[in-house]
Amino acid sequence: MSNNKDFLLKNAVEVGGPTKVTLGSITSSDIDLATGNYFDDTLAADTTYTISNAGDVQAFQLEVTGNIGIGYSLSTASYTSKSYNPTGDYFGVRLNNDGTRLYQLRNSNDTIYQYNLSTAFDVSTASAAGSIAVGTPDIEPSGFTFNNDGSKLYTTGLINDSVFQWSLSTAFDITTASYDSVSFSVASQETSPYGVSFNPSGTSMYVIGVGTDSVYQYTLSTAFDLSTASYASKTFSFSSQDSTTTGFAFNGDGTKAFMVGDTNNTVFQYSLSTAYDVSTLSYDSVSFDASSQLANPYSITFSSNGSVMYVSGSTPDGVYQYNTGVDATITWPTSIEWAGGVAPAAPANGETDVFTITTDDGGTTYTGVKTSDNLS
Repeated sequence: MSNNKDFLLKNAVEVGGPTKVTLGSITSSDIDLATGNYFDDTLAADTTYTISNAGDVQAFQLEVTGNIGIGYSLSTASYTSKSYNPTGDYFGVRLNNDGTRLYQLRNSNDTIYQYNLSTAFDVSTASAAGSIAVGTPDIEPSGFTFNNDGSKLYTTGLINDSVFQWSLSTAFDITTASYDSVSFSVASQETSPYGVSFNPSGTSMYVIGVGTDSVYQYTLSTAFDLSTASYASKTFSFSSQDSTTTGFAFNGDGTKAFMVGDTNNTVFQYSLSTAYDVSTLSYDSVSFDASSQLANPYSITFSSNGSVMYVSGSTPDGVYQYNTGVDATITWPTSIEWAGGVAPAAPANGETDVFTITTDDGGTTYTGVKTSDNLS
């Protein structure tokens, strides 16, 4: 059922009669009843609740909003049956930080296309919102990425084997991009660069390519400034997994990396013993076969929390969306006896449930019931 939060707040009850609602605080997953009798929590990870200081409090309510507990979970990935399929061989894919814009690079006409997403991170809701030709510095653009705030754009090219730097006068609006006449050659390492990415601080750049089926790491003495780049002499070969490596991405903290290859049409997962240091990569023996959607995957990216993966390519053309998030779980105190005899599961990502929990022995034992499912 669906209930209104204000109604619940006004009607929170103590055994024996109504009580004034006092909002309480949850610290380190402990529900401290000395602070109130209505608690609101959004799960940030798998959570084990405890209850303390029951005292004279005989009833309280806990409002829980579900969230992603684990992102970037390739082992549980599944196709969402969502895609966006404009005509064209799309070599690159990116989203802005809040998931309201999608970008795809079409190699055949040297153009990056921009789309608005009416539902954040849902590519099936895309609508065209402009484009820009990026073939001026290289007529074979192959990959692209942004800096953190969307004020810079970086493209790779297959003719000059370089990375090129652009400025955007409006953040994440590629129609405002202009070439900075700044580039950095990676030809000494990779003669067919297919993708470029950065660490969050912009002090390291990574280029992947099909010439050597490897990723290479570069140091930037000034963050996100290609004119200060130099090869860090750090690399890792993906050739044992795929002989045509086209796309590369990190997880949020740089302890995991993902490569997509055009030979096996598969995404592969790796661990880094030192975050964002590609020389410490090792294969996790975890992979996801995307061949049911794409015969030629060229690029990979994730939503900001890692709950969604996007793979772009051709045959057929477009970008395809996959679930890579695992909902956070709840472990309840064993002192709670639940209606029906089974402890309720955590709400799904984005959903909100309310639980009413009572005690008549000062907190030695409790009785619990879910009183609102998917609160609106």
